[in-house]
Amino acid sequence: MAILETENLTRSFNSILAVDCLNLSIEPGEIFGLLGPNGAGKTTTIKMLTTLLPPSSGKAYVAGCDVVAQAGDVRRVIGYVPQMLSADGTLTGYENLLIFAKLYDLPKSERQERVHDALNFMGLEDSADKMVRQYSGGMIRRLEIAQSMLHRPRVLFLDEPTVGLDPNARRTVWDHIQQLCDRYGTTILLTTHMMEEADVICGRVAIMHLGKIAAIGSPQQLKDSIEGDDVTLYDVFIHYSGDLLDSGGTYRETSRARRTARRLG
Repeated sequence: MAILETENLTRSFNSILAVDCLNLSIEPGEIFGLLGPNGAGKTTTIKMLTTLLPPSSGKAYVAGCDVVAQAGDVRRVIGYVPQMLSADGTLTGYENLLIFAKLYDLPKSERQERVHDALNFMGLEDSADKMVRQYSGGMIRRLEIAQSMLHRPRVLFLDEPTVGLDPNARRTVWDHIQQLCDRYGTTILLTTHMMEEADVICGRVAIMHLGKIAAIGSPQQLKDSIEGDDVTLYDVFIHYSGDLLDSGGTYRETSRARRTARRLG
C-alpha cells in the first residue's frame, strides 16, 4: 500500500495552473526524487503535501491521512527540511534539538535519549555543545535533518538538501539520507536540481514540467527511455522538460538560493 498518494492534485493561483492533475504514488521506504525546472510545480506540490497550502482540487494522502481533512494527523507523521535556515546559530546543536523535541511534544522522559540518538546518528555527538554558527554547511544540514527526525516521522520531505554544499559534505548528507531509510524505514521525498544526486540516491524520480509529470521511473529506466550512447540523467531531464536545467527563476527564487548557498558555506 502506498504511503503517499495523490489523485488529480491541482493548485492554481488565479489564472496560473501551478500543479495540474498530479497523480503520484510512493511506496514505504522509497527515496523518491522530484525534479523539474524552476516553475515546474515542485515547491507547490511539496507545500500541499505538507499541509502548508490547500489544493484547489483533487486529493492527497500521506500515511492514509487526507492532507486537508486530516491535516493535523498528517503533520504528526511527517518531517520537513526546507531550503531556508531552520537551525538557530545562537544555540548549540544540543539546544536546537531539545527545542524541537519540545515542539514535537515528545515525552519528557524520552527527550534526552532521542536528542543524543539523533546527534550520534548524524555524526554530531562531538559537536553537540558547539554553537551552530561555528558549524560547517554540511554539519548544519545534518543538524536540520536530525531536527526533522526526532519524532520518527514516516515520511520526510527534503527541499534541495545539499544546495550550496561542497562535494564531500554533499556525499556525507547522501549517506545519512540512505541510512535513515535503512534504519527507520523512512520514506523520503526530495527535490533537487542536481542530476548526480538524484541518480545516486533515488530509487525513482519524477520529472515535472508545467505542473505535470512528464516522466517517472528509476534513473536507469529513464535513461533507457531515450536514444543515444552514454545517456545521463541530465540528458533525460532536458528531453522531458524541454528546458535548460537552469531556467532562471524569479528574483525572489534567485535571492533565496544565493542566501542558502552563502549560509551553508
